[in-house]
Amino acid sequence: MTDPHILRRFVPIAAFAAAFAAANASAADPHRHNAEMPPAPTGPIEVALDEATIARLPQIVAAGEAHGRKLSCEGVALHELLRASGAMPSAPLRGADLARLVVVRARDGYRAAFSLAELDPSLGNRQVVLSRRCDGTALSAADGPWRLIAPGESRPARWVRQVESIRVVDAP
Repeated sequence: MTDPHILRRFVPIAAFAAAFAAANASAADPHRHNAEMPPAPTGPIEVALDEATIARLPQIVAAGEAHGRKLSCEGVALHELLRASGAMPSAPLRGADLARLVVVRARDGYRAAFSLAELDPSLGNRQVVLSRRCDGTALSAADGPWRLIAPGESRPARWVRQVESIRVVDAP
């Protein structure tokens, strides 16, 4: 025979377990992937460094220090250029776009990468600026024609001089 005292102890535990399982099933629904969502673009997207497009974007000033030299550079937010070029959606990122990278390449072969997610204002909101002017003057031939700065970083390792291309690719 079963002791009635034991049953009284296990019935609330079983009810709790059933309620917990039901709550977890409904909590998981918002995190399911939407099959109806259109896929992110596949393959690389070349971002044109087009003067006319860049001139239409909001101009900002970013200041920082690189290699002991303080800079104040005027330019456009990288995420604004990516959106204007169609390389980054205007809506907050989700799905496959979270696994996309922005690769910036310099004339001398130097490269740096940023994730779209860290640039997205609704996620990482990292300030990265593409500039043609620093400290009130046009960039020199040694630094230009474009320079990328990321003032919030503790080291200027991803500050790219001599920018010649920007490409958005799928992460491997």
